[in-house]
Amino acid sequence: RSPTLAMAATTLLLLLFINNAVAFMPLAQTSMSRLSTKPFATSLSMSEQPSADLRRIEKIMTVETLKQERMARELEETNSKLKRLNELKESYLNNVSLDNLNAKESVKETTLRSGVKSLGWRLIAGSVTFVTSLKFSGSLSTALTIVGSDFFSKAATMFIGERVMNQSQAGRTKDSDAVGRSLVKAIIWRLFAVTNTLCMAIFIAKDLSIASKIASTDAVIKTTMMFFYERFWARVEWGKDYDIDFSI
Repeated sequence: RSPTLAMAATTLLLLLFINNAVAFMPLAQTSMSRLSTKPFATSLSMSEQPSADLRRIEKIMTVETLKQERMARELEETNSKLKRLNELKESYLNNVSLDNLNAKESVKETTLRSGVKSLGWRLIAGSVTFVTSLKFSGSLSTALTIVGSDFFSKAATMFIGERVMNQSQAGRTKDSDAVGRSLVKAIIWRLFAVTNTLCMAIFIAKDLSIASKIASTDAVIKTTMMFFYERFWARVEWGKDYDIDFSI
């Protein structure tokens, strides 16, 4: 009996070992899979990260390079202007008059100056239109609608007009606009603006008589105001870009 019991016990232990081994194999495979996959995923994310950082650095470098090129062009233009001015100064010190140098002076306005002028005038003109619209229509909503309908369109149109006029030196003195230039600008702008106001007033007020009164009153008041507005800005030095060219 003793050998039989020993053999039975050995067989039982062997079966238990085999059973535990079979049960452990899937768990071991899963663990090994996780261990083998995790380094791969980590290495993949680490390889992607430098690539993203590199693209970001290259993008910043591109932007800064464009800034550098623009500043280099501006520096070159400034140096060229200073060189011409120094030559002009030396010629003047040598008693050579500007007439003999065939010097041509020009004044232009910066884009920011034109934008500020346009918005400033629109605030003034819009206030006048509001008062005249309220007076002749008797309706606050109508007055507000007329003013609001053309505020931005007229501001944009005047800005474009300023940039176009800026390309011409007609009526400009050495450092500002002459009186005649200011008058012409006021009349040209008023011809456009009165047409615009008349159309908008007819469309909103639905009354030709009211629209005509608003437009005609605007024409008289704003033409005068626009002239003095231009004369005020002619005295403002901010936003003026002076240039001079000459030949000996």
